Amino acid sequence: MILSMTGFGRGTAVRNGREITVELRSVNSRYFEYSSRIPRTCSYLDSRLKKQLNERISRGKVELSMTVQNVDAADTVVAVNMDLARSYQQAMRDISEQLGVKNDISAGVLTRFPDVLTTRHADVDEEQLWEDVSAVTAQALDRFVEMRGAEGAKMKADVAGRAQTILDCVAFVEERSPQTVREYNEKLAARVHELLGDVTLDEGRLLQETAIFADKVAVAEETVRLRSHIAQLGKFLEAEEPIGRKMDFLVQEINREANTIGSKASDVAIAGKVIDIKAEVEKIREQIQNIE
Repeated sequence: MILSMTGFGRGTAVRNGREITVELRSVNSRYFEYSSRIPRTCSYLDSRLKKQLNERISRGKVELSMTVQNVDAADTVVAVNMDLARSYQQAMRDISEQLGVKNDISAGVLTRFPDVLTTRHADVDEEQLWEDVSAVTAQALDRFVEMRGAEGAKMKADVAGRAQTILDCVAFVEERSPQTVREYNEKLAARVHELLGDVTLDEGRLLQETAIFADKVAVAEETVRLRSHIAQLGKFLEAEEPIGRKMDFLVQEINREANTIGSKASDVAIAGKVIDIKAEVEKIREQIQNIE
């Protein structure tokens, strides 16, 4: 299946008291490139997330964004430093006695003093969190790949249409090429008559010159290879594995054969078709740059 390298996918779920959201975005790249924006407390999951994505994504610059919000599971524990609180309490009593002022200290007042209350993150079951994050990431991946597939289907249709246009041009070149040889023979004979009048032509020499010309402009090998390359391109379009790099190499070969035909062509019509082929090749190349 043809997949585009650009895509977006989002997954979200509440699991074990946490609302987890994962978003995936990707753009073109020759290789698989991974970057992430995830909570610092989940940084230990990053390498596992990269591996999970790489199992289904072979090319593209992929960015993963993740948020984790607590819904009904506390992740923070409040601790009381009782020794420090007692010290503050005794200090307030001393002030009250020595200054003769009312001692109106309360628990609320004590909590306002520095370091009486401290907070720390509760212990997290790391494997449970990974299972939850992985499940949501899989959900985002499914939607991400689905979008890539939809874009890929459009690209496949476009490339297939352009490949058929190239085949039509090849068919024209194959039909037109022998005609250019006959026309050369006729023009050569007419030119000799024009220069020498009614002198009897040396048919052998005329055929020899025509044969030399025919060998110079022969493009049968190139058109056969072009048809073979287009057939291979069609097989790539039906492949299940990533084929972007293979297609890129194949398109280079198609362009090379077109250039060879163009260098041999001494006919305006054939030269025009070569330009058409190269134009389609360039448009195919643009599409391939976005195929995984």
